Amino acid sequence: MILENGIIRTLDPSLPLARSLTIAGDTLAGGVGAHETVLPSPDVVDLRGRCVLPGFTDAHVHFPTWAMTQREVKLDGAASLAEAVDRIRRSGSLRGYGWRDAAWPDGRPTRQALDAIDARRPLAMWSKDYHSLWLNSAALALAGGDLEVEGGVVERDAHGEPTGILREESAWRFKERHGRYASDELVDAMRDGMKLANARGVTCLHDKDGWLGAIGLWQQLERQTPLTLRVWQSTPWESIPHLRETGLRSGLGSPMLRLGYLKAFMDGTLGSQTAWMLDGSGVRITSGEQLAEIVRDASEIGWPVAVHAIGDRANREALDAFSSTRSLWAPKGLRQRIEHAQCLAPEDVGRFAEIGVAASVQFTHAPSDEALAKRFWADELDGAYAYRSLLEAGALLANGSDAPVEELDPWAGVVAAVERHWRADQRLALEDALHATCVAPAWLSHDERVRGTLLPGRAADLVVLDHDPFDGDLGDVHVVATMVGGRWVHNPPPWD
Repeated sequence: MILENGIIRTLDPSLPLARSLTIAGDTLAGGVGAHETVLPSPDVVDLRGRCVLPGFTDAHVHFPTWAMTQREVKLDGAASLAEAVDRIRRSGSLRGYGWRDAAWPDGRPTRQALDAIDARRPLAMWSKDYHSLWLNSAALALAGGDLEVEGGVVERDAHGEPTGILREESAWRFKERHGRYASDELVDAMRDGMKLANARGVTCLHDKDGWLGAIGLWQQLERQTPLTLRVWQSTPWESIPHLRETGLRSGLGSPMLRLGYLKAFMDGTLGSQTAWMLDGSGVRITSGEQLAEIVRDASEIGWPVAVHAIGDRANREALDAFSSTRSLWAPKGLRQRIEHAQCLAPEDVGRFAEIGVAASVQFTHAPSDEALAKRFWADELDGAYAYRSLLEAGALLANGSDAPVEELDPWAGVVAAVERHWRADQRLALEDALHATCVAPAWLSHDERVRGTLLPGRAADLVVLDHDPFDGDLGDVHVVATMVGGRWVHNPPPWD
């Protein structure tokens, strides 16, 4: 197959533009200077001026969870408690997500508010940052008072009774014990989710739902239908003893599905006011000393670590842990990463590049979190969402969505980084935003010679856009078609 008569941006600086793109099977066979004689009787696709880019990677997504939320009540954008309650009542759903109560004028979420909807069946509603859980009395009764856990918060009223809000480890324990979905439900939702992700130009993702046993869910799905996304899968750091015993190493799997990295948490989030800050506020889930031990143990068995760190104290402790263990993991080529890196002390910005730790960020978080950051981090804004500062200091930036916290839509992330970041000094050039969305995630999964750029020998993973994003309004760019491994997985040609 030959794609021609369009703009082909390879994202490789040595050969940035190609006049055509030749595909042989699942691989790119040529670009600039390619001749139609490369293939016998080639199928020629006329791009008619459209633009081709390497396929998008979402470098941070909770895919099974996100897929399920497409079937639940959405509370994102609810401007008041009353509006949230009305959405839940009208939906008839027992589960939902997306509420953010910091600016609600009529009070905070309570179990009584949900009891008024349904006092008999358990209702569970996750916050937008997925670190707080809003329950009714029937749901609280499932826990039988077993709510308190180290690293967790159980909000209580003046009488010492739970208000219905659980945060961090308390919320996750409840979900683990009382809020799991059946695997068949998850797999069915993931099948639909793959189609939606492909429609948005996604060809690969770094899945964070290892705690759900996502690798098994992906395998179950693959037995039923061919995967149309490449998956670099996380697993909880608590799995280290099992991984050591079995000898499983990072990278094991197939071209479509591989075990990737261990996931750990330093702290909570901005929205739940549980980010671990240098002023002493927030919730510490893992100390720097504990993380160093995790990284040390992971290095011994050949696994990189991705650690969630939101607050400036959490990021400093994480950087310290990677720095103190660098002599163990760097010689092995392990590609470490800090997830989010949302608030940094200015003196820590340059340490990402110095140590060799990637900043796995989410560009859409910046405009979404503007009001909260200005409210809760008023004295730390110089280090908040510091994308350009990180890049200029030499850090590798990889872009994800953190879906379902934000929507799984890489192009929305590109637009956010280039045009919508409220810190104009931290906006990125389009080239840099695309690198973070296509090229850098491929490096993190050791695929820099496999995909991420459109060069001969690379996998034929690409997205077709309706026009060149370097020529026109970024907000008007739309995905036309998506290819994975030489196969059209969304909207094959011909196109109108």
